[in-house]
Amino acid sequence: MLVLKVGGNEIDDANFLTGFADAVAQMSETPVIVHGGGKEIAELQLKYGLTPRFVEGLRVTDEPSLAIAEMVLSGRVNKRIVAALIAAGADAIGLSGVDRALVRVEKMQHPSGDLGRVGKVVSVRGDVLQEMVAQKVVPVLSPISLGAEGVYNVNADSVACALAVALNADAVVFVTNVAGVMQDDRVIPSLTAREAAALIKAQVIKGGMIPKVRAALDAVAGGARAARITNLEGLTNGSGTEFKND
Repeated sequence: MLVLKVGGNEIDDANFLTGFADAVAQMSETPVIVHGGGKEIAELQLKYGLTPRFVEGLRVTDEPSLAIAEMVLSGRVNKRIVAALIAAGADAIGLSGVDRALVRVEKMQHPSGDLGRVGKVVSVRGDVLQEMVAQKVVPVLSPISLGAEGVYNVNADSVACALAVALNADAVVFVTNVAGVMQDDRVIPSLTAREAAALIKAQVIKGGMIPKVRAALDAVAGGARAARITNLEGLTNGSGTEFKND
């Protein structure tokens, strides 16, 4: 089982999306895809007079921002990916964590402040996703998920990690716009949790890369056989930054 996470900034690029869809369609193994949509969410927030705010790479989500996130993630972005996959010859279906209660969450408590309607994954219905994959249907999952009080926004990297653990995935690959975790303009080929913590402290790893790195480490700690951060080229040739247990 393979879990792919693709970022919203990348999906904005039509050439990237076409290349990604072609790569997925040619895979011998049917993957599960989780996507973000950060740039489009921020653009709509600004359009409606809201100020995007982040805590360690996680979007602070009040009620108006949640409505925008749900519209962008489960609507525009999700269907754009599904359409590209089908055009490339793959069979795909768009879902969110709310559908069939695929991803259940509780409110995330963060030491650096209240994130609002941001969820932490507590369970995944892996059997539902496995049934689709067995039929060679690619599930494309928006990270909008279900909590006891309704819908929550969830960091897509965290959802990918939870899926990888629940599915006992052979690998989870975070496909981004950089070749991997960078230091001095070079890709770091592998990282342990201890090494990654030191680089976060030194602000070598910062911003949106922090939740990606933490999710990758959580995935391998939770039972995924491998986790990698890479770009589209690395998705096909196996390069990037691989994460290992200490």
